[in-house]
Amino acid sequence: MSMLRTPPLRLRGPPSSARSTIPRPRQQATAAPPPPPPPPPPPRAKKALRRILLPTLVIASPLLALYYLDSRSALHSHLLQPLVRLLPAEDAHRLAVQVLGSGLGPKDRVHDWEGLKTELWGKELDNPLGIAAGFDKHAEAIDGLFDLGFGYVEVGSVTPEAQPGNPLPRVFRLPEDGALINRYGFNSPGHLPVLERLRSRLRSFVLAHAPDALAYPLLSTGFLSASLSTEALGVPRSLRPGRVLALNLGKNRTSAPDDVEDYVLGVRRLGPFADVLVINVSSPNTPGLRGMQRRGVLEELLSRVVKERDALEGPRVPVLVKVAPDLAPDELTDVGEAAKNVGLDGVIISNTTIQRPPTLQGASALEIGGLSGRPILPLSLSALRTLYLSTEGSIPLIGCGGISSASDALAFAKAGASLVQLYTAFGYAGVGLPREIKDELAALLQREGKTWREVVGEDMHRAIKDKRRAAAVRDLVGEVDKLVLRVKKLEGPAGEEQVVLEEAKVPDLAPGVQAALPIPSPVGTTVPVAEAIGITTPSEPVQEEKKEEKGPVEKVREALPGERLV
Repeated sequence: MSMLRTPPLRLRGPPSSARSTIPRPRQQATAAPPPPPPPPPPPRAKKALRRILLPTLVIASPLLALYYLDSRSALHSHLLQPLVRLLPAEDAHRLAVQVLGSGLGPKDRVHDWEGLKTELWGKELDNPLGIAAGFDKHAEAIDGLFDLGFGYVEVGSVTPEAQPGNPLPRVFRLPEDGALINRYGFNSPGHLPVLERLRSRLRSFVLAHAPDALAYPLLSTGFLSASLSTEALGVPRSLRPGRVLALNLGKNRTSAPDDVEDYVLGVRRLGPFADVLVINVSSPNTPGLRGMQRRGVLEELLSRVVKERDALEGPRVPVLVKVAPDLAPDELTDVGEAAKNVGLDGVIISNTTIQRPPTLQGASALEIGGLSGRPILPLSLSALRTLYLSTEGSIPLIGCGGISSASDALAFAKAGASLVQLYTAFGYAGVGLPREIKDELAALLQREGKTWREVVGEDMHRAIKDKRRAAAVRDLVGEVDKLVLRVKKLEGPAGEEQVVLEEAKVPDLAPGVQAALPIPSPVGTTVPVAEAIGITTPSEPVQEEKKEEKGPVEKVREALPGERLV
């Protein structure tokens, strides 16, 4: 018997037409599950890694710190400086001052070449490279700047009373031109905060370097005398042998344009803490300030300042004036004459310019303010030559404006600059620039076989000789003109030269000789010059014989004597 097998049941779906009308639900794509985390390293691997990293960090940290502290390190020029330039210009400026003032800034640890040494105002400087006023406005980073190798550090400008300066923004970069435009406007905390910083710096130096027997009497009075302290310790007021500290003095915006009291007060308050004082009358960002460069006003200002300086205790503090590169040649000559008349110790050439050379490419080229950097180098160098020539090198000059390399510094020296200053280039290139310039400058001087002192004014010696020769010729011509005028004044009404006889002592002569002498005219009588000196002339003029005009035959006969002419 066969078994019956029932076929399997098949479920039929809807017809094809129905299937097409019914939407099918979409299947959402599911993300792939994340890979499982790696298994933790075994305890032994962790210990081995820690054992390697910790000693590496301990060893590398001091090396990295040493690398950072060397101002020549590429870390500054290739990493830190580009990062700082990402900040707004004034913020970057403030950050740089804070780092250098913290004592954690880089340092120049290389000794300067002996040929860079120079002497000014009886002060020895290790090198002629300085930082201009405007970088450390409030005396916050003096030692940090000296640590970078500057031989001359100028802080300020400092005004008597605090003032905020001009509104922000007030500093503009022109990187395409290597230039900067600023209109800070003498932003200053005033004399008293700066004075307190200078006193605090001196107090710390006395505590660190003076023996107890000397430190106690200097500090016990409560009022620390800068002149007594530096003289007792045998150091300059920069507190760095071979270095010079200058304080740049400005005036408040609220002071009258021709008022000089702000500068006099600055000399009185800050002078005892400075090796050099600088009178700033050339900032373009204080209304009316540049008018003080006129000769009469400038002489009055400098006379008052020099008088106040002479009243200070201790060694004599040199006083300089800082002028603009925009002055005409005759105005620069007036500055030189005023400086010589009042006994000034030097001139800084120059401040920023209000001119805008047509070569500027920066987007901020038309901003109001003072332009500094490479574009003003021709202006400053020309002004330096003019002033050196007008003073014939009798007054020390400091070159400033557009200097960014050793060749620039050497050009300023040969034009008459005893020192040179950096400003804008230092902001662009960073902390390694002072050492770079000094090394290149030493190489240039060694190639010429000269020292810095020997090249100062070298290009101007010929010009000074030519000027003196021209002056001598002018003097000689002037003397001749005077003699001609004198002769004309002696001419009488008849056209003869007349003299007035004066009583003279005649020596005793033999009777025969005395009898032969003419009878003298009475004293006070006006007589012709010829008669006064003993030349007798006829009473009536001798008329010349009228000569007949000779004909051509007579002329030939005279020319050819002995020839018979038919």
